[in-house]
Amino acid sequence: MMPFSPRCWPLAALVFTLSFTSCARRDRPAKAPVVETVRSADSPTPAAAARDLADVMATDLSLTPDQTSKVRAILSGTVEQANAAKEKYPPQSAPLLAELKRVNTASQNELRVVLGPAKFKQLQANQRKMAAEMRQRQAK
Repeated sequence: MMPFSPRCWPLAALVFTLSFTSCARRDRPAKAPVVETVRSADSPTPAAAARDLADVMATDLSLTPDQTSKVRAILSGTVEQANAAKEKYPPQSAPLLAELKRVNTASQNELRVVLGPAKFKQLQANQRKMAAEMRQRQAK
């Protein structure tokens, strides 16, 4: 199995964050019971995670509304493809990792086109900060 190339790491970090965090908004009535779910590495990624990450990216990168909607669509597609791969292949298997790498590469290329070179470089530089923001949203 070949490791990710250095230029794939930023998007791999995004997909990792999407895959292993649940960032659904917790706007519930006060009387509704709160049920916490435990996510494992092979759990499907919630669709809300793509929306929330797009919101974080929009704020951090000062994206236009058009860019934000395109980024949200790219990330939603990435989540759908990653979830389909998780259903198709066993956890931590070589085929799963290869498929996730393919999904990451395609998503990274799409983001590069939508964001342009300057904002894509800024995205790469802000990966850790965005991951921290996603974890903070999850904790709320």
